[in-house]
Amino acid sequence: MLNGHKIIVVLPAYNAERTLRKTVSEIPTDMIDEILLVDDQSSDRTVEIAKELGLHIFQHPKNLGYGGNQKTCYEEALKHQADVIVMLHPDYQYDPKLLVAMVAPICYGVYDVMLGSRIIGGKAIEGGMPRLKYYVNRGLTFFQNLIFRRKLSEYHTGYRAFHRMVLTSVPFHKNSNNFVFDNQILAQIFYHAFRVGELSCPTRYFKEASSIGLMRGIQYAWGCIVTAFQYLMQKNRMTSFKIFEDSI
Repeated sequence: MLNGHKIIVVLPAYNAERTLRKTVSEIPTDMIDEILLVDDQSSDRTVEIAKELGLHIFQHPKNLGYGGNQKTCYEEALKHQADVIVMLHPDYQYDPKLLVAMVAPICYGVYDVMLGSRIIGGKAIEGGMPRLKYYVNRGLTFFQNLIFRRKLSEYHTGYRAFHRMVLTSVPFHKNSNNFVFDNQILAQIFYHAFRVGELSCPTRYFKEASSIGLMRGIQYAWGCIVTAFQYLMQKNRMTSFKIFEDSI
């Protein structure tokens, strides 16, 4: 716990056997109350390794996709009475040693949401991020800052921490089961006026780390643009979209 807050780390896993041990080994368990792994029908030894590591495990009966995995992560963490939930990819792209720094601003009431930004440090490309992904990331972030009226350095990080109040307020279960889930939940967070902070996180790209292909990347980028315009139209009461409905 930190400042009386129960902290649960959720790991949305799919074929993570090569990096799971390394990721879990660097989680500061003296401050983290629970580690919950949600397996999205992996075909490798992910679940077996998770059992060896003593993690709490939830297995999907069928593959639901990245967004569907996150939905279960958050639902299960809330059932486990988490006050702060951190999503950490088990592919070791994001540094687990930053977990305490991620949750501290939430536990002490400074922010409601924290994002681990790979851009702030200025060494994303040096860390292995492909140049195309870097420039697309920067272009989309510039566009989204204009629409959402924010000044974030990155919208596309997979390292995120939430106060439970956020996840019980936004209808995240109405979002896509695909990768655009990440941007839809941010749009919902902005729509509900929650406070969002950022923390610099080093970039790690390597062979064992997961990465979406070109076509999925294009679909994701288009989904980000669509989500931004949906937010704009909803905010200006031009029309309504189910992802912004209050009922959850």
